[in-house]
Amino acid sequence: MNVQDFLLFTILPLLSVAALFVLLRLIRGPSLSDRVVALDLLATLIIGFSAVYAVATDQPAFLDVAVILALVTFLGTVAFAYYLQKREW
Repeated sequence: MNVQDFLLFTILPLLSVAALFVLLRLIRGPSLSDRVVALDLLATLIIGFSAVYAVATDQPAFLDVAVILALVTFLGTVAFAYYLQKREW
């Protein structure tokens, strides 16, 4: 078993199961904070999918997509934290 087979047959299914659990938390999350954290984790899993697929198929363009998505996700998380800080309790 080489690295590509390991990535395609082990890592990608594990990431898929994790994404299903995150989607469940996104749907059932009782508060806005839970849903935002679930969206952040889902974006992180998509970054993982992209990186694993880039390595498995030897296409580095997917790594560029992963980096851009990571930057956008980071900005979204910072914006949400700023919103929570400014919100009056």
